[in-house]
Amino acid sequence: MNTEQLNKDHAIPGQLKIIEGKGGLPMIQISSAKASALISVYAGQVLSYQPANEPADLLFLSEKAYYQTGKAIKGGTPICWPWFGPDPEGLGRPGHGFVRNRMWKIVSTDVTTNGDVKVILGLEDSDETREIWPYSFVLTQEITVGKSLNLEMITKNTGTEAFVITQAFHTYFNIGDIGQTKVLGLEGCQYIDKVDNSMQKQQTGAVMINSEVDRIYLDVKNLQVIEDAALKRRIHITSKGNATAVVWNPWEKIAAEMADLQDSDYQRLICVETTNAAGDVIEVKPNSNCRLAANYCIERD
Repeated sequence: MNTEQLNKDHAIPGQLKIIEGKGGLPMIQISSAKASALISVYAGQVLSYQPANEPADLLFLSEKAYYQTGKAIKGGTPICWPWFGPDPEGLGRPGHGFVRNRMWKIVSTDVTTNGDVKVILGLEDSDETREIWPYSFVLTQEITVGKSLNLEMITKNTGTEAFVITQAFHTYFNIGDIGQTKVLGLEGCQYIDKVDNSMQKQQTGAVMINSEVDRIYLDVKNLQVIEDAALKRRIHITSKGNATAVVWNPWEKIAAEMADLQDSDYQRLICVETTNAAGDVIEVKPNSNCRLAANYCIERD
């Protein structure tokens, strides 16, 4: 992509510009009175979001992340679509779908009436995607950067037959210390424990992490809160369009095995994901659409 042309088409003086990021990938850099952010056009992924006057980023981004075509970027807000987790048909297709390692396009940039910066990214089916998944679609992501970070993903079926999807904002949150972190809002929920042969269990009290965690929570409410005691903040996750949520931390062994994570990164990250996963499957009929939304807001005492 030509960053010069992208800036002519989409830059907002003093607030938004398109730069050549790591690996030569085009990135949208936002700096406003409310917040700063960095969005990768490749993967349609927010890599950084920091409200004004906040000392730390909301998002975790690995220092060893890959920035190359065909690879997912480890951190920020990866998009899982049109399936979450392994290939649902067992055909050997990539886990979490194919849009987190594709170049998206910048549809529009704007400043809203309340001063937020809004970026719309899009991805459409192509000969290449139809070889992987044989459906016609338009996938749109609306990213709004203000005092909170708001993500909305809209799936439109532009074909002649219905299709089903699972999906997620696979968001990596930056935390001060995993040992001082709790996730509230999932108390009493049933969950599928993928670390224990997908056994179904019930959550008692807050979620606390002291070993590898990979859980799909069922019939969730639309608010979870990460208590990040080490950074003296609470992260509010408000969602729409989902009945499931995922909590993930690789812990020591898996973090050490991942080439795009530092060995100790498990201490500084937690994924609390807004999902349509497991049985939370969405059918999208021809000429209709569905919407998944997540809002992230930092609260302090």
